[in-house]
Amino acid sequence: MSPYQDMTMPKTKTNDARHPERLKILFADDEQPLQELMSLELPRLGHQVTVCPDGLTAVAALERNTYDCMIVDLDMPGLSGIEVLERAKSLCPETETVVLTGKSSLETAVSALRHGAFDYLTKPCKLAELQALLAKIATKRELTRKYLALKNNMDRAEGQRTMVGQSHVMARVRRLLEKVAPTPSTVLILGETGTGKELAAQAVHELSSRADQPFVAVNCGALPESLIESELFGHRKGAFTGADENRIGLFEVADGGTLFLDEIGELPKTMQAKLLRVLESGEIRRVGDNEPFKVDVRIVCATHRNLAEMVDEGDFREDLMYRINTFEVYLPPLRERIDDIPDLSNHLFQRFRGPTPQGQTVFSKEALDTLCNHRWPGNIRELANVVEHATILSEQLPITTDDLPRQFGQKPSSRNRLAAGPMSLKELEFQAIAASLERHGGNKAAAAEELGVSLKTLYNKINQSEALNRAA
Repeated sequence: MSPYQDMTMPKTKTNDARHPERLKILFADDEQPLQELMSLELPRLGHQVTVCPDGLTAVAALERNTYDCMIVDLDMPGLSGIEVLERAKSLCPETETVVLTGKSSLETAVSALRHGAFDYLTKPCKLAELQALLAKIATKRELTRKYLALKNNMDRAEGQRTMVGQSHVMARVRRLLEKVAPTPSTVLILGETGTGKELAAQAVHELSSRADQPFVAVNCGALPESLIESELFGHRKGAFTGADENRIGLFEVADGGTLFLDEIGELPKTMQAKLLRVLESGEIRRVGDNEPFKVDVRIVCATHRNLAEMVDEGDFREDLMYRINTFEVYLPPLRERIDDIPDLSNHLFQRFRGPTPQGQTVFSKEALDTLCNHRWPGNIRELANVVEHATILSEQLPITTDDLPRQFGQKPSSRNRLAAGPMSLKELEFQAIAASLERHGGNKAAAAEELGVSLKTLYNKINQSEALNRAA
């Protein structure tokens, strides 16, 4: 009877792409029967495996690619399992290691644990024992992944977290989200800046079968072009200058869940091609790795830009536009849902101040009328800033027009350039920038997002304005 016969198992259904126990495994052992067995059994259990005949080959594989787990024999020619483990801790510190040892080498196994091994198994072992260890490793990595996803969302947390409003346009938006959420379709959310596109993406996630998996959001326009690939796909240590450690990309963090690519229109053309390849193949490759691996991610995209016009101008790939636009949802600007302003204002007030007594009037009729008559170029994000300002300023309820920001209580004066006579397009542009900066308290990043331009463009416009003022 073969000493490895105990390592076989009855045929089981292969794990699907979303199974949390799927791992990318490096297996190193100099015994050919065990190599052949693992090359068959581990993929059947749903794992991706690379088999190496000795320690030197294993180290070479670690230098080329990253792995979730390494199973390594302690007694191998060339480099021992302990030496491979030490090199792995330097090359891929997040890779978990299971060591295989004979019964006569338990002291060496204990030494491996001291060197950072996750656990050990003695030969011959049952595959069920190895599978149980792999399940523990997968659970540990799953918790780490969910922690990273939670941290990502907490870092981005701002604005309202609930879709508020009973207007007919919002009722239609809700119906669309409820229809598409249970499907695997890619969703494209369109709308002006500040209309709540990330909130709609979260609704798609929470209404889907992936609701208990990570929701990861990334603003494509906020990432430096040189780091976008690393941010999305991850990188291995030493892949480029400054890559001091291995990094898990956001696609991998969102594996099994939903990845929200906000402002997809800002993605550089080079990255558009790579994103298209990922969407078509379902595979990603970390920067510096040679081997791709599968991820199962539901993609939701959003943009305030007209992608069809960008395609015509050569700024966006037509094939990518069709790939991400399987199902389109349009979020109306706040000026098209004025009926929702009272509910939104009350909701935002409670978010800043806390619950109010039942029946308490939060905003006076005059204050609500003033809010409803505003054009809201910054949409819900601008409304949130106004309500927060009023919440801070008000000493008692209801909030009145006196508690609103200064521009809401002022009538046009002779100082208003618009009332003074004709203006050039450049002057109108500068005035819009100045008004946005005032609304956001001088926060240039927020103003740039509201105006729909990059931060670099905004700085250039401000410098031009200052130069014209000095010349005048």
